[in-house]
Amino acid sequence: MKIIKTIRRLEINNTLGKIRAYLLAVLFLSSAPAIIAQSNVFTLEQSLEVGLKHSKEVKIAESKLTVSQSKITEVSSQMLPQLSFSAKYIRLSDVPPFQVDVPFLPKPISLQETILNNYNFGISVKQPLFTGFRLSSLKSSAKKINMAAESDLLKTKNEVALNIRTAFWNFYKAKKVLDLINQNLLSVKKHLEDARNFFKNGMITKSDLLKLKVRYSNLKIKLIEAGNNVNLARIAFNKSLGIDLNSKTEISETAVDTSLVKQTLKELISRALNNRPELKSIGFQIEAGEEMTSASRAGWFPQVFLFGDYYYNRPNQRYLPLQDKFNDTWDVGVALNWKLWDWGNTSSKVDQAEQKVLQAKTMADLVKEGIELEVRKNYLSMLSQKEKISASLTALESAKEDYRITKNKFDQQTISSSDFIDAESSLLEAETNYTLSQIDFEITKTKLKKAVGERIY
Repeated sequence: MKIIKTIRRLEINNTLGKIRAYLLAVLFLSSAPAIIAQSNVFTLEQSLEVGLKHSKEVKIAESKLTVSQSKITEVSSQMLPQLSFSAKYIRLSDVPPFQVDVPFLPKPISLQETILNNYNFGISVKQPLFTGFRLSSLKSSAKKINMAAESDLLKTKNEVALNIRTAFWNFYKAKKVLDLINQNLLSVKKHLEDARNFFKNGMITKSDLLKLKVRYSNLKIKLIEAGNNVNLARIAFNKSLGIDLNSKTEISETAVDTSLVKQTLKELISRALNNRPELKSIGFQIEAGEEMTSASRAGWFPQVFLFGDYYYNRPNQRYLPLQDKFNDTWDVGVALNWKLWDWGNTSSKVDQAEQKVLQAKTMADLVKEGIELEVRKNYLSMLSQKEKISASLTALESAKEDYRITKNKFDQQTISSSDFIDAESSLLEAETNYTLSQIDFEITKTKLKKAVGERIY
């Protein structure tokens, strides 16, 4: 019996163990997405997604688009029948009833009793038939403004995306510089240890050892500065993403594309003038202004409306003599209203609308000039950055070879530490310049793509 009880206990414990393992596995799997979601390592694509989602500028542009869409509905509603309901109660002061004296009768005849309580209910329908093209022009203008708002939203997203990309690459650049200094610092530390051994054995002078110590101290100072630059770049990156500035964000390793844009400058300028959302937005604003000019001229035309009314009153004035009860009546008709003289009010509105169109057209010319200048500037900068990459690569290869030769000589104690320090400094500078030139080229090329109206998000 004891053996059986022991076996049962083991089976129960085994079952409980499996249940615990199952529950732990379920708990881990359910919390895994949350753990992954809390990761602060961003790729460039993730940075764009998060930054655009949190951008206040984008939210404002989206709100303006919603407003413009609502404006279309507002104007369209004015072209449809307008239905209104009214209700009114009036209490009148007491007056003598309307009476007529008749000869030979002792008392006057009462023709209308005094009714002190008045109840009025009504339903009215009004349909504009002709408004001097005002409503149709207002609707067309609202549609153009909506299209301009859509272009403004694209422009805002592209600008925000450029800021995010620039912040991402500046963060990437600061981290790369920090890594290079760290690597160089480790190398110098090793050389310093070797130099101490050389000094103990009388193979180098104290002056050579001190020079290496100074080099090591200078690199530590550079490391502190590079670390501070990384923190500042991280703060700018967090701001571009719209997250807490103190978040310990990191960015993933990203390949740098150093290929040139294939189009010629002339082709790029042509693309920019056709694709830039700013120009499209101003074009739609010009068309909207022309429609508003047409709407302003409506004051010179007659306004024609179809109307209908239904009344349910107590007493109803159309029933004579008046009766203290509810009666319904109705009417339909056509109304015309024409302002024959308004002291120049309509002319002033037309002049204002025409001047706004002129201002928009002039602004379009200024924007075109600015876009062409922006494209030229970024295109020439891209070519310049490409040449810097080539030159810095040549310098890096030379610095590496010079460092290799100098290190061998230093290890053999055939040169002084000054020569070795110079070679090491030149190598660090060449590595830094090459890295920075690649990233600066990436940023410049992104600015060029944005300048020609290409979507960069």
